[in-house]
Order: sequence, then C-alpha cells, then structure tokens
Amino acid sequence: MAEPPTPAAAITAAEWESIQAGAEFGRLRRAVRSFIFPTTVAFLTWYLLYVLMAAFARPIMNTQVFGNITFGLIFGLLQFVTTFGIAVLYARYANRKMDPLADELRDDIESGVTTGSARGATGGAR
Repeated sequence: MAEPPTPAAAITAAEWESIQAGAEFGRLRRAVRSFIFPTTVAFLTWYLLYVLMAAFARPIMNTQVFGNITFGLIFGLLQFVTTFGIAVLYARYANRKMDPLADELRDDIESGVTTGSARGATGGAR
C-alpha cells in the first residue's frame, strides 16, 4: 500500500535546500523571473515617463484632447489601466506557465521523488 504524502513540516532544512537547488525549482524560478523582471522594468519606465512629463512637459500634458480632458489626465488614467492589465496578464501567465511547474514540483516533494533532493539521492521516500 502506498504511503500518504509527506507533510511539508516533516521535510528537513537540508532537503528544502536540495529541492531549491534542483532543476525543477530552477525552471519555476526562471518562469517567474521571465515575467516579473521585464514587466517591472517596462511598467517603471512607463510610470517614470509619466512623472517626468508631468514635471517637465507641462504644455504637452495640459493639451486638451476633448472638452476639459487633457493629455495628462488620459496619461494618468492609463497608469491604472496598465496596472490592471499587468495583473490580468500575470494571472494568465501564471496559470499557463508557472502553475504546472509548481504543481509538478509539489507533487514530487509530497511523493518524496525530487530530483537532486536528499531523499531522491538516497532513494528513501517517506
């Protein structure tokens, strides 16, 4: 009869370090970083452009597009749109790329079959 999954609390610190050094965890970390870093740089650049234009390009920002709606107001509201857009993109990316890797890693940890882990190296599943 198969043993029940090992609770995470029963895994030693050395085993966690081994799991973190493993290939599966590395793939998960790369998947996270491949979205987070470029998106953060893009958003901060976009935000900094808004701040700099508000400070140094007042004539452009005060240009009325229609009625009392100025380019600066539209630009500022687009910051919110961008924030929500990034949240949606992140959720989709996580569901498609990160969650399958995390599920696979969790299943391996719970079954005691982690590549490169202390348990996997000794063959001793709990």
